[in-house]
Amino acid sequence: MDAESDKITSGRPRRADSIFTATLELLADSGYDGLTMEAVAARAGVNKTTLYRWWKSKDEVLAAALTDSDLLAFEVPDTGSLRGDLVQTSRHIHTLLTDPATAPIAAAVLAAGPRRPALVAVGRTFFADRAEREHPIFRRAVDRGELPEHADPRSIMDMLAGAIWFRLFLRAEELRDEDLCAAVDLVLDGAAAH
Repeated sequence: MDAESDKITSGRPRRADSIFTATLELLADSGYDGLTMEAVAARAGVNKTTLYRWWKSKDEVLAAALTDSDLLAFEVPDTGSLRGDLVQTSRHIHTLLTDPATAPIAAAVLAAGPRRPALVAVGRTFFADRAEREHPIFRRAVDRGELPEHADPRSIMDMLAGAIWFRLFLRAEELRDEDLCAAVDLVLDGAAAH
């Protein structure tokens, strides 16, 4: 038994960061099919029983890693304007999708998703967590009168993030900062017109 890993820190195993890092590295290196509980345990230096005590499957470990790993963490911007916040958020999304440490993770999730219903559920968990974290951006924008009360933050972020994902992964085109700013302006024009 791996007693050290079983100790609880803030409702998770003490070695959670190592487990999450191992999970995301394996996903990037070996793809979804190569991600196993055994491989995660070996790379993280914990017993497999520790993983199963906290998570029932590799999908649960992956969902936890995607939402709780410091590797994918981000600060919600507060620039004083909706446009500024969305430009900063777009830059963050762009960095996650292009940084050598995180881009393979996004590519692996995107590639495996259509064939793996369980991975789709993991993606939903990840994006629901992101939406919850981004919610203050839109609440502040409504309070400042930049967005109508009925504006749909999810649709706005789907359009914005979707444009970035599409350009990078499907068109394999580079995005410059001015492209990100133009995408934000286009989405905001549409939100204002709607």
